[in-house]
Amino acid sequence: MGILSLFEVASMPILEVLLLSAIGAIMATDYFNVLSSDTRKSLNRIVFVAFTPSLIFASLAKTVTLEDIISWWFMPINIGITFLCGGILGWIAAKLIKPKPHVEGLLIAMCSTGNLGNMLLIIVPAICTEGGSPFGEHHICKSKGLSYSSFSMALSGLYVWTYTFQLIKRSGEKYMKEVDELLQEPNKDLNANEKTHLLNGKSQEYIDVVVPLSFPTSEDKQIQPNVNKNEKKDKSFSSKLVNILHMVVEKLMAPPTVGSIVGLIFGATPWLKKLVIGDDAPLRVIQDSITLLGEGTIPCITLILGGNLIQGMRRASIRPIIIITIICVRFVILPIVGIFVIKTASGLGLLPHDPLFSFVLLIQYTVPPAMNISTMTQLFDVAHEECSLLTMWSYLAAAFALTAWSTVFMWILTSRS
Repeated sequence: MGILSLFEVASMPILEVLLLSAIGAIMATDYFNVLSSDTRKSLNRIVFVAFTPSLIFASLAKTVTLEDIISWWFMPINIGITFLCGGILGWIAAKLIKPKPHVEGLLIAMCSTGNLGNMLLIIVPAICTEGGSPFGEHHICKSKGLSYSSFSMALSGLYVWTYTFQLIKRSGEKYMKEVDELLQEPNKDLNANEKTHLLNGKSQEYIDVVVPLSFPTSEDKQIQPNVNKNEKKDKSFSSKLVNILHMVVEKLMAPPTVGSIVGLIFGATPWLKKLVIGDDAPLRVIQDSITLLGEGTIPCITLILGGNLIQGMRRASIRPIIIITIICVRFVILPIVGIFVIKTASGLGLLPHDPLFSFVLLIQYTVPPAMNISTMTQLFDVAHEECSLLTMWSYLAAAFALTAWSTVFMWILTSRS
C-alpha cells in the first residue's frame, strides 16, 4: 500500500469520529438544545447499561471460537502491557506536571486506556479490503480481522470497565470530597465587608473551575459514586478480604464486563453458539435484536463526545503541557514500546504465524484514548469538559499518527516475512 492510500485508509475512521462529534456539538448548542446536559447524562446511562454490552456480546458470540481464544492467548497479555506502560507513564507525568486534582485521574486514564475496540473494528477491515494489502485475500483477511478486533474489544472491555472505571470513580470521589471541603472553608479576611464572598478568594476561584455543571440527583444513585457514607475501618483480616472480594465482584458486574464474559462463553461453547448464531438458529432473533441494539453504541458515544465538547470549550481550562504529554505517550512512546514487545514475542515464538495478528497487536499501542472515558467522566460528573478537549486533540493527532505508524508496522512485518 502506498503512503497516500494508507493515509486515506487510516484517516477515514478518525474523520468519521470528528464529523459525528461536530454534529453532536451542533446539537448541543443553545440554538438547537437537543443534547442538553441532562439529555447527555441519560443517554450515557443507556450506552453504559444497554448499548455497549450488546455490541461486545454480538461481536464475540458471532466471531470468536474456543480454538481462537486458546491460540490468541498473548493478546490479553499484550493489552495488559499497554495499560501497564501507559498507566506508569501517565502516573509519572501526573507527578511531574501536577495537574489539578480532578484532572489527575483523567490524565492517567488517557495515557493508559486506548480505543482497542471501536477503532480496530473500523481500521483493520478497512486495511484488509484496500488494494495492495499485504495481509492476503480480502475476504479472508476481513473475516480474521473482525475476529481479532472483536476479541480485542472484549478484552479491552474487561480492562476498561475494571481498571479505568475504578480510576475515574476514585478521581470523582476525591474531587467531590475536595469540593465539599472548599465549600465549607470560610473567608477569614479581617478587612471583609458585606460585598465580600463568604468563601476566600482562592477557594472561590477553584470552585468555579471544578464544581460540576449538574449535580447528581436521586436518579443517579445507581451509577454515581458513594461519597462520604460513614466508611468504617475494620482492621480484621477477614473483613478486609470480604471487602476486597466485594469490590472485585462489583467491578466485574459492570454491564460491559458482563457482556464481554457472556459473549466469550457463547462464542467458546458450540451448542450455545448454535442457539443464537446462524440462519437456522432457533433463538437467532435474540442475536439479531442484540446486534441491532449494539449498533447504536458508536454513534451515541460520539454524539455525546461532541456535545461535551461545547461545554468543555466554554468551561474547561487545560494546560497545553497536558495535551502534549498525552499525545507523546500515546503516539510516540507506546508505539515504540509495542515494536519492542511484539518483536521480542515473535522471536520467542509466542505469536501465531499470521502477520495480521501481529499488526493488530501493534496497532493496540497506537490508538487514541478510549471514548468510554468520556462516558465515565459524564457518569461521575468529573472533568468531562476537560475530557472532551483532550479527546478532540488526541483524535486529531491520531489521524496522522495512525497513518505513519501503520506504514512502519507494515514495513516491519513485510520485511520480516
